[in-house]
Amino acid sequence: MASKKKVGSYPSGMILFSLTSALFLIGFCGLLALQSKRLVQYIKENNEVRVFLDKDLNESKLQTLQGKLNQKPYVLYNGSAPAITFVSKDEAAKEFIAETKENFNDFLSENPLRDSYRIKLREDYFEEAKLQGVKDDLEEVDGVFEVIYQENIVDEINRNLTKVYIVLSCFAVILLFIIVVLMNNTIRLALYSQRLLIRSMQLVGATNAFIQKPFLWRGIVQGFIAGVIAVVLIALLQQLANQNIEGWAMLQEFDKLGMLMAGLLVLGMIIGLVSTFQAVHRYLRLSLDELY
Repeated sequence: MASKKKVGSYPSGMILFSLTSALFLIGFCGLLALQSKRLVQYIKENNEVRVFLDKDLNESKLQTLQGKLNQKPYVLYNGSAPAITFVSKDEAAKEFIAETKENFNDFLSENPLRDSYRIKLREDYFEEAKLQGVKDDLEEVDGVFEVIYQENIVDEINRNLTKVYIVLSCFAVILLFIIVVLMNNTIRLALYSQRLLIRSMQLVGATNAFIQKPFLWRGIVQGFIAGVIAVVLIALLQQLANQNIEGWAMLQEFDKLGMLMAGLLVLGMIIGLVSTFQAVHRYLRLSLDELY
């Protein structure tokens, strides 16, 4: 005996697969955007300005100079402490020898390097024009010999970051459009077996809202399930990256990652609802001849 068809019941395997794949790709784009933004923020906050000092400054002058630097509005604070590190000329010499493998003490009678401060700046000063302004301001401080920073790299990073965001955003929008079109066609084909049942319910006086309700509910559930699967896949991908990419875990922001995953769940339900509504609404408007 043939089983009776139940309203709202139709093959859903292909729908789940398509929607899960699409949500995973969108989630992957979002994950890349979050990680790249955090990476750039990390680079900005660890970008240092080196302040070289006049020679033979006594302890009193160094303390006065340190106090002036602490009050500068562009200095990054880690909690209540300014991100300023004093590097003596002897420490600088050790770093130079370790990096270059060359010992200038073999042919120079004295250390040519200078004491310096390494200052980390606030993120909003990560622009070439602002860095130049910081350099000019610091060089006016009494006791400062010279200020240097990595020129040109700042604007280059900002330009590349903008390009990355534009590419990811365009890809996500195009992908979302393809998803909606694909889901409409997939659900419409899946509902093909229900078209006569829908017509029968119309003939016995069922309203469109009553007919659509089980289909829409099923679409929401399918979107939620697809979202859950996509979230699990994103979490597994993130865990895999943490284990195999050095420094990846340091870039994690659990609050924003949680928002991304919640967004995938909501997006899945919205796509399932909208696509199902459009497909069912189309069948509700077909004439009897068009149904066959």
